[in-house]
Amino acid sequence: MANGKKSKKKLFIFGGLGLLLLVILLLVVFSGNKEEIVSVQTEKVEKRNVTQVVSATGKINPVYQVKISAEATGEIVSLPVKEGDVVRKGQLLVRIKPDNYEAQRNRAAAGLDQARSSLNSTKAALDKVESDYKRVQGLYQKKLASDSELEASKSTYLQTLGNYEAQKSGVSQAEASLKDADVNLNKTIVFAPMNGTVSKLGVELAERVLGSNFSPGTEMLTVADLSKMEATVNVDENDVVLISVGDTAKVHVDAFSDKTFKGVVSQIGNSAVTKGLGTQDEVVNFQVKILILNPENKLRPGMSCDADIETEKKQNVLTVPIQSVTARIDKQNMSTSQGEKPDNETKVKKERNNKPKEVVFVIKENKAKMVEVKTGISDDTYIEILNGLKGDEDVVSGPYRAISKELEDSSKVSMQSKRKGTEKK
Repeated sequence: MANGKKSKKKLFIFGGLGLLLLVILLLVVFSGNKEEIVSVQTEKVEKRNVTQVVSATGKINPVYQVKISAEATGEIVSLPVKEGDVVRKGQLLVRIKPDNYEAQRNRAAAGLDQARSSLNSTKAALDKVESDYKRVQGLYQKKLASDSELEASKSTYLQTLGNYEAQKSGVSQAEASLKDADVNLNKTIVFAPMNGTVSKLGVELAERVLGSNFSPGTEMLTVADLSKMEATVNVDENDVVLISVGDTAKVHVDAFSDKTFKGVVSQIGNSAVTKGLGTQDEVVNFQVKILILNPENKLRPGMSCDADIETEKKQNVLTVPIQSVTARIDKQNMSTSQGEKPDNETKVKKERNNKPKEVVFVIKENKAKMVEVKTGISDDTYIEILNGLKGDEDVVSGPYRAISKELEDSSKVSMQSKRKGTEKK
């Protein structure tokens, strides 16, 4: 009796395990055959106006400004302007103590007077020696003077003439020294080079400044024409090729959040401005200058700004949402036949030819169809379709994960309205 009960118990246990295993196998089979349905949002392919925009950040600067550095060394004894003052061309800006330069000028003037006096004396002597030489020549022709007398007179004349020419050079050198001294003395007085505003003042009265003829001296002040302003922005190397001189732009200044300034591209830099050279954060930009057409008196140099440069406009062109376009690699070309082992050259050719292609997913009969497209310009929302679509198709516009990863050709989908978010039946 005990053995019979044990046998029935084992039978129940093994039977239960078998039934559980059968249920698991059936669930695996039926779940494997169940087709995955991807929930997507769609939007119609329509014709729209598209404006391609390149965005960049930078600073506001005057179109015309002059940075004035000291060319004379000394103490500032007069500073009749302050930062923000409006000045006229030729107006006194800075006066540097001229004592040392006046002394140099006086020495140069005295040297010139001395050189001219010596030259006059030598000229008188030359005239007498020249007269004697001509008299001896006349006597010699009449055979009243010997050869030695003629040679001696000639030698004296030539020597005096040489001294006279040398002193003439000395006078020229003294005149040049006086001219240099006058120039250096004039450098102690600084006048406004243009009409404008003192936008920056870096020195104070009684401060000592350093000047040099071979290197920039102490930067004293900047005079700028604030009626003509420009935005100097840094544009990425991939975007600068899209910009042309004359392109229109909208400039937004941080200090004037409620106003948009109109501008036009006036200059594009030819040399790159590289930051973080040799590091992972290396960035290559090009400076682009945008002339602001409607500046305000409150604009100040150095203000931060953002610029949207309109590089190209197209009207009534076929477009899709910019997120609808994704890049896919042709998996069929990547795969090889069973047992085939391609050599390195074949592998390199396949990788080279099998570049990612731009595609969109068009919905037909609740299935996604992958369509290769050729794109044109784009704005922040839509991108132009040059080839691949005819218009009025329903393209998948979201979500991003479905477009970029989940969807494949012939994937089954359930569509939701982009605006309302309800499932279409």
